[in-house]
Amino acid sequence: MLVRDAMTTVVLTIGPQHTLRQAAALMAARRVGAAVVHDPDAGGIGILTERDILNSVGLGQNPDTERAHDHTTTDVVFATPAWTLEEAARAMAHGGFRHLVVLDRGEITGVVSVRDIIRCWAPARQQVHVPA
Repeated sequence: MLVRDAMTTVVLTIGPQHTLRQAAALMAARRVGAAVVHDPDAGGIGILTERDILNSVGLGQNPDTERAHDHTTTDVVFATPAWTLEEAARAMAHGGFRHLVVLDRGEITGVVSVRDIIRCWAPARQQVHVPA
């Protein structure tokens, strides 16, 4: 199975000046664990994850004043849609992260997460009937 089969194609993109609270609210509303940060002044594409927000709050920083730019990972590892899920999982395990931005010919086409990979590898969930 390939990254294109597992990735989310609707990508949450934010700007570098979004506060961490704004980013967290958008991520929560979309039920995603990462946002792509597009910052043309700082060289392009970065990623802000729930872990980045958690680390900031854990340090006592104010999510209403902290900006995404200051917490964005800019040395992003990119996947292509043609990668296998094994290649994506290996990159995540090696780098210690849970999200890969997917690029196709230089354009963002999706994000693949550990959850996406597990969903593809795990057997389909059986519906459980709970008596009323």
